[in-house]
Amino acid sequence: MINHGMVLEALRHVTDPELHYDIVTLNMVRNIRIEGDRVAIDVALTVAGCPLHQKIEQDIRNQVGQLPDVKDIAVTLDVMTEEERRTAFSRAFQQAQAKHPEAAAPQNAGPKIQPPGLEIPWSPMLSEDHPTVIIGIASGKGGVGKSTVTANLAVALTRLGKRVGVMDMDIYGFSQGRLFGADGPARANQEQKVIPMHAHQVHLVTMSMFVPKNQAVVWRGPMLGKMMQQFFTDVAWPELDYLLIDLPPGTGDVALDVAQRIPKARLVLVTTPQQVATEVAYRAADVAQRAHQRIIGVIENMSFVPLAHGERLEVFGHGGGQELAQTLDVPLLGQIPLEPVVREGSDQGTPVVLSAPESLAAETFLQIAQKMQAAASL
Repeated sequence: MINHGMVLEALRHVTDPELHYDIVTLNMVRNIRIEGDRVAIDVALTVAGCPLHQKIEQDIRNQVGQLPDVKDIAVTLDVMTEEERRTAFSRAFQQAQAKHPEAAAPQNAGPKIQPPGLEIPWSPMLSEDHPTVIIGIASGKGGVGKSTVTANLAVALTRLGKRVGVMDMDIYGFSQGRLFGADGPARANQEQKVIPMHAHQVHLVTMSMFVPKNQAVVWRGPMLGKMMQQFFTDVAWPELDYLLIDLPPGTGDVALDVAQRIPKARLVLVTTPQQVATEVAYRAADVAQRAHQRIIGVIENMSFVPLAHGERLEVFGHGGGQELAQTLDVPLLGQIPLEPVVREGSDQGTPVVLSAPESLAAETFLQIAQKMQAAASL
């Protein structure tokens, strides 16, 4: 005869793929109903649009299906409330601390390094009711100027009186340190949290703080997710109005982690007028939409070379950004001109918004920042 305890014990063998603890411990099982040989289970996922929900459901069916006399299994998936999510992350952290008590021991110097398998505690900044607006700057492919756009938007937001941070999650191609003219190894405060670098009124965390200048980062996917978690929880971020995340190009692990772990994050897509860039950007948008992530606009970079008398030379074609925005039903936030001062400012470590404030590119970045603010607040 099937009973509630037997089902609950079976569910202890179902592990959340992200938090790495069973769904009973994480309080993800809301209800179990048994009617003869039929078992109905209600489960709350940690985030909406969880890309691994099918694996969790299949694992539930596999484990409960092994019980004697079970002929039919119904699984209903819902999403945790904010309070339930906090409790789940707290339980995961408590379990991790029990397994790795050495992680709680004070360190003599340097930023905290979490031991393998230790899950990162929940960050208040990720809460829906936290005032910091988190915006991921994404692109379908590399080479469209996404990182340069991120740096200039950050500086533009400070010009508008906002408190801004930049998280460089382009781990393999980190460049924000160079773009901001910021260098040096990571430093820690008394709580052993990493102190962000501070340049041009922007707070910044990037991999150049942790690895030598020309050393490549060779990591598999899971390490990228752990680094993003540590960038949130082991960094002493000040109070911010905006946190811009420079995402790696494409639709890989980091894009999925942002969609799953930061459901409140908005997304801005950067492309060029060129059709090949626009087509690849559609794929990045597809991942975001399937994860129920909110895309607030498109930025077309390197749109044209400004010529005399207001004329334009459209080196990379015409209309790619507008086409992408119309298809996604989001605003085209702006078209950034291709000007040498943008490259010069980047190479010198001073974004063009500051290095050449009267340039057309700088003015465009300021206009885009204003539109992005408005779009993010809707």
